[in-house]
Amino acid sequence: MDYNLSNIGIVILNYNGEELLKMFLPYIIKYSSQSNIYIIDNSSNDKSIDFIKKNFKKVKIIELEKNYGYSKGYNIGLTKINDEILCLINNDVKVTQNWLKPILDFYNRNNKAGILQPHIMSFLNKNKFEYAGAAGGFIDKLGYPFCKGRLFNHIENNNKQYDINSQIFWASGSCFFIKNSLFKSLNGFDVDFFAHQEEIDLCWRAKINGIEIWSIYNSKVYHLGGGTINYNNPKKTFLNHRNNLLMLIKNLPENLFYRILIKRFFLDLIASFWHLLNLRPKHSFSIIKAYACLIYLYNRIKKRRIKSNNYNKYFVINNLPYNYFIKGLKKYTDLKVNNNNLC
Repeated sequence: MDYNLSNIGIVILNYNGEELLKMFLPYIIKYSSQSNIYIIDNSSNDKSIDFIKKNFKKVKIIELEKNYGYSKGYNIGLTKINDEILCLINNDVKVTQNWLKPILDFYNRNNKAGILQPHIMSFLNKNKFEYAGAAGGFIDKLGYPFCKGRLFNHIENNNKQYDINSQIFWASGSCFFIKNSLFKSLNGFDVDFFAHQEEIDLCWRAKINGIEIWSIYNSKVYHLGGGTINYNNPKKTFLNHRNNLLMLIKNLPENLFYRILIKRFFLDLIASFWHLLNLRPKHSFSIIKAYACLIYLYNRIKKRRIKSNNYNKYFVINNLPYNYFIKGLKKYTDLKVNNNNLC
């Protein structure tokens, strides 16, 4: 079928985001007037819902009974939404004029495309990419996520170096589009993730099923970032480490399973010491806590393993920490990534 703007459901997950909604929701309404707009509210205790009801009659509200986090909150709320294409977008993202047209055009040209991501720019510095997604995400052989435009904490200026539609491995949860039928066929997000990297796990499962994931350069949004959990919050460190390991346990093939997990253990141990030496003891403890939680969840998560031997198709470099910290390669273009693996 040919999609049009009325086939898109724009879905914002909200928890105590009244001030962010005041800043960013008007742009979504202004530049997405022909699409349906939904708020899934994770039982906010501020005045978010009252604000929306009073000011934005167009917005449909789905109220949840408690804060289920990102993964389960979306899973529950999206069962009530039937639009053919879903746009999952954070409440701290500013959209731009005509941001939807390139997405629709690409869907209508490419039947294999299941998940699309706009280029995600920094709201605070419009010339830079934003940490959470940038121009599209990848993983290295050890499971470390990185992006076109962002390696670890090094964020690039946008000099149009990535101005081409390209296949990627994962799309950012801060703003991505997915066919509703695909989301349901994948059983949505893994609720054990709660928040962080659940979108990478979802995309990995989509890739195993032959679904294409693309970054669309001429659709741009601006992400404030850290609206729910600040980037320097130890809780973010905990969730990123724990969920990345859960993702590997679920998706690594048997022949690489123990080898990669052992390597990751030693690298995470080094990271924990690094935080300690840099007077960040709470972040160091968060990594240890992530492994303690991993032991608790291990058997449950391992039952969800996907049997696949095509992992080698998906990693585009072998060892991101070595390239970044030892060789000093700070940009995606320095890595000489082989994108043919994703095709």
